[in-house]
Amino acid sequence: MLRHYLAIFFLLWALVVVAGCAVNPATGKSELAFYQMGEAEELKLGEKSFPEAVQQMHGDYDDPQLASYLNKVGLRLAKVSHRPQLPYEFKLVNDSSPNAFALPGGKIAITRGLLVALENEAQLAAVLAHEIAHVTARHASQNMQRGILLGIGLQVLAHETSGGSYGALARQAGELAGAVLNSTYSQEQEREADRLGIDYMVKAFYNPQGAVELQRYFYEKSGKQEPKWLEGLFRTHPFSKERMRINQDYVQSRYGRILMNPAYGSGAEDFAAATASLKKSRKAYDDYDQARKKEQAKDLAGAIVLYRQAVQAAPGQALLNTGLGMALLKNKKYDEAQQYLAEAIRLSPGYFESQFGMGYVYLVNGSMGQATTHLEKSMELMPTLGGAFYLAEAYEKNSKPDKAYPLYLQVAKADPQGSLGRAAAGRAGKISREFGVR
Repeated sequence: MLRHYLAIFFLLWALVVVAGCAVNPATGKSELAFYQMGEAEELKLGEKSFPEAVQQMHGDYDDPQLASYLNKVGLRLAKVSHRPQLPYEFKLVNDSSPNAFALPGGKIAITRGLLVALENEAQLAAVLAHEIAHVTARHASQNMQRGILLGIGLQVLAHETSGGSYGALARQAGELAGAVLNSTYSQEQEREADRLGIDYMVKAFYNPQGAVELQRYFYEKSGKQEPKWLEGLFRTHPFSKERMRINQDYVQSRYGRILMNPAYGSGAEDFAAATASLKKSRKAYDDYDQARKKEQAKDLAGAIVLYRQAVQAAPGQALLNTGLGMALLKNKKYDEAQQYLAEAIRLSPGYFESQFGMGYVYLVNGSMGQATTHLEKSMELMPTLGGAFYLAEAYEKNSKPDKAYPLYLQVAKADPQGSLGRAAAGRAGKISREFGVR
């Protein structure tokens, strides 16, 4: 028994020696870390996984003026944070679920669904400052030690190149992005980010009352058990009445004297001007969300009606055109699908699904060169099994078996029991027999 306890003691001692302690740059606390990630590694992870995360959240919301405004607010807060030297990047992603997320290295996004619900710039500052605090306190990096996150992260760090834009590195970056987006912060991490975020707001001359208003709004939403909020913000950022009370007490005790000081503003007018177009399109996106639900319920005809209604209400929105185009494609109305997908790409060429849909239309119509162009772009933006399979098919039909063969093999390996994987294995075998490709 004594030998057993001694063995455990020496094992734990060895782990501590190997792990060492890391100092939290925001709090100054020493933290046990079994893998100490340096700043250069944080930056690399953010750079590799952020584009994939944005694609998974339906791409950028295409409004250059609003994007510039969001970045301006974010940088105003970032420069007074504990890590102002990071290359911060702030994006508005076109997802209806109310949420915000931060990746290592200062990559931060807020969803359309959350921004449209806010009322002033101070509330926006409260959201962004909270996410900045997750970065400065290295919460995302800490969470990477859980489950598969560390393993995937180390694979991304270990590969500078992947032999192709949709090779191993791209897939790993996509897996990491998905894992980080679904990673849940602890109550202590949330409380720490709340406190730091409020401090950053005040340093940037925002009224901390915006944080109090935001917490009250979250409390109202949490009580109503609305699915969008439960599946979005509250899934990854746990909320409670106690957390709201703690933050209210913190603001009152630490910053009560400045709540009525006009030097600390709410920015209501600037916010209203910047978000006017976004709020105008809110009803169209409500129709889009209902259309997606009908499509998921196999009511394609009903979905198309709602997609059309959404596009008519806000014709300049790329994602609405993508939704209608993809639904028409599924309904085998290829000419009409091409019309809406082309408009989506004209408005915003950087979203993988519209590029994929257009590539598929050209594939069906026998235009292999154009199919290849759009499918390659789709795979560059976000590698998918479907994208890889149909790109391989475009290569094969365009007399490029040497390019088709390795792609089919990738799909077969990734989806051995699925319909795409089995079809890909069969086509790879056919190419190998006919052309001797290995």
